[in-house]
Amino acid sequence: MLLSLKYNFLFVHTAKTGGTSIRDALQRYRWRDPMYLPQFICSRLSGWTGHRIGAKFPRHAKAIAAKEMLPRELYEKLFKFVFVRNPWDLQVSSFHHLKRERPHLVAHTPDFVSFVRWKLDPDRPYQFHIDTSIELQSDYLVDLHGKVIVDFIGRYERLHDDFAEACKRIGIVTPQLPHRREAKDRKKDYRSYYDGALAELIAQRFQRDIELFGYRFDPEP
Repeated sequence: MLLSLKYNFLFVHTAKTGGTSIRDALQRYRWRDPMYLPQFICSRLSGWTGHRIGAKFPRHAKAIAAKEMLPRELYEKLFKFVFVRNPWDLQVSSFHHLKRERPHLVAHTPDFVSFVRWKLDPDRPYQFHIDTSIELQSDYLVDLHGKVIVDFIGRYERLHDDFAEACKRIGIVTPQLPHRREAKDRKKDYRSYYDGALAELIAQRFQRDIELFGYRFDPEP
């Protein structure tokens, strides 16, 4: 999550949707914000105390956290935006990310099919947190009643255009997005990773996201 009081925006960072590139691109505007120094100090204090003092929003905090913690009038006037991604493609990205960054978690699931079935198995004896793509993306942008509480939902599939639109609404010149890291061994077409049963498993698990954002396994031509 990235908050700027000077430029009046709140970026809600969902995983594997280009969020790191967006944060890096907007970082310069944080430095110009008079509130950046106290935010930086609070962030450091939070880290030094093991995040026990509740002095910062976590990187992947949900919008409801900001709505509950910020003054109501402040939250309402912020331009709040988020990016989402096709759930089937998102799980492919998660698999390759973990292979690259935390290979010990996927050492026993060398192929994508076994990885997804293990990751989403409700009967796993120890339901530890693998990565945030195990959660519904829609949970990051709704309140406790399921109402959308952000102003703009961008799509990873049109990242540059939607980021430009977000910057236009903020009122800033669109900075260049840094190059996104992609797995060298990843196939471009996410559909090639799935058989019918596995695709249906994702459809059932992430049904709310698919309905809210209008995603399909086979995109419209």
